[in-house]
Amino acid sequence: MVPKRSPGAVRRAGVSASPDVPSTGWGRPDAVQSPAVDLRRSIRAVPDFPEEGILFRDITPLLGDPAAFRYTVGELCAHAEATEAAAIVGIESRGFVFGTAMADRMGLPFVPLRKPGKLPAARFSVAYSLEYGESQLDMHRDALSAGTRAYIVDDLLATGGTAEAATKLVEMAMGEVVALGFVIELAELGGRARIEGYEIMSLVCY
Repeated sequence: MVPKRSPGAVRRAGVSASPDVPSTGWGRPDAVQSPAVDLRRSIRAVPDFPEEGILFRDITPLLGDPAAFRYTVGELCAHAEATEAAAIVGIESRGFVFGTAMADRMGLPFVPLRKPGKLPAARFSVAYSLEYGESQLDMHRDALSAGTRAYIVDDLLATGGTAEAATKLVEMAMGEVVALGFVIELAELGGRARIEGYEIMSLVCY
């Protein structure tokens, strides 16, 4: 198993999406650079979903705003490129939305981490807990070559269970987790503690 990065490599990112932050424009040389966007304006708070007492952060307005989406993908690509990632690993399902766009822009392979019963070939599996239930993630055994520098992406870091499972899958395949990128982080749920020692970036922190 590839060892984790040292705790000193962990990056605490709050809200990096502000009107004063310039676009990075990283990724393909012909990638369209977009002006900085206040992503909080594109994230809707929905109370009591999917269960009573949970405040759900809805990114569908962000997905419906081309400028906000382009900016989000650009910031994630900038972080991934800085880590010299060689593959983008996306967590089902909203991690696919951002991860496939990143992989296309950066010219890298995309690896999907899927829920049980979705992958047809030999696979690694990791069970985990989340804020309102239990689940499992699967990855094809041949998805990554040993030593591949993998960047994990998802829309949300909450309790950290899903992200932790993703790092385990990459390392079961003898890949190296170079960093994890999230659109939203719910800091009060303490998800960073579950993936301590990895480099982490979140674009919006609540």
